[in-house]
Amino acid sequence: MSTAAIGCVCLLAAWGFFALWYQLPGGGVLRRCGAAVWTLFNLAVVVGVLRGYPGVALSIFALAFVMLVTWWRGIRPSNERTWSDDVARMTTGVVAGNQVTLDNVRHFDWRTRTDYTQHWETRTYDLGGLSSVDMLLSYWSMAAIAHVLISFGFDDGQRVVFSVEIRREKTESFSEVGGFFKEFELSIIACDERDVIRLRTNVRNEDVYLYRIRMPADNMRSLFLAYVEEANKLARAPRFYNTITVNCTTLVYQMMRRIVGRLPLDIRLLFSGYLPGYVYKVGGLDVRHSLAELRALGRITERAKQSDRRPTFSADIRSGVPPL
Repeated sequence: MSTAAIGCVCLLAAWGFFALWYQLPGGGVLRRCGAAVWTLFNLAVVVGVLRGYPGVALSIFALAFVMLVTWWRGIRPSNERTWSDDVARMTTGVVAGNQVTLDNVRHFDWRTRTDYTQHWETRTYDLGGLSSVDMLLSYWSMAAIAHVLISFGFDDGQRVVFSVEIRREKTESFSEVGGFFKEFELSIIACDERDVIRLRTNVRNEDVYLYRIRMPADNMRSLFLAYVEEANKLARAPRFYNTITVNCTTLVYQMMRRIVGRLPLDIRLLFSGYLPGYVYKVGGLDVRHSLAELRALGRITERAKQSDRRPTFSADIRSGVPPL
């Protein structure tokens, strides 16, 4: 019994450590002190169990943990913080028939990660001319993890990319662990392709791949409107980002499942770097080519670097990508 109790205490203590580390108010010093005190308290509980006082030790631990969870549940997301410039505004949309007007479409001119000219624009799109959906994956560290972007193309030449982002404060940087512990709010941002793709290829030196998605026109329209709906919801009622359950992959999966019905669950929905294999499996990519061929032909990194600020950027990065 003592072994099982100690194991349970250790697991819950680890969760509590990170909850305090990431969310205790008062700054870094107070957070570190709070996490240290919590660790010492849990060591005392373990010692109590080992020395023959499991009932008292575990009762005290249970009370402390209930208090911790009560505090945790009271932490609420907010849209009112001092945000990083690239996520300072939230995209919203108004739908009138086939016309969709998006407010706060990001179109930054990036020179370096910290040197850029800000542009937030209002743009109108005609859903009657929506003609393509492309999926882009951007890799920065390992093959299993990528950021997913969805780009919509229109007959008039316009393109807009929706990106599900963490909404960082000015003092924050991305952390996979912090994403489990309410460290970031969630944001959906509509961007010009030359902003969001150039940022990743030309400024951050990430490796980006583009895949053309096979999708009926009605489903393209529904997915676009789903993005607008989700963006409007977040503007009204903020949510926390979660590294596993609410991220750039799972949110798209949830929207698509509402549109096309049942979609199979797959581990590749968690390991977003392997998402093209999942989309290929369910028939969303061009099966006339192997997945390996689509990946090789869809690598746009060098084409984006060469095109850079050219007005033909969107066409340049698609050169060599097989048409549907």
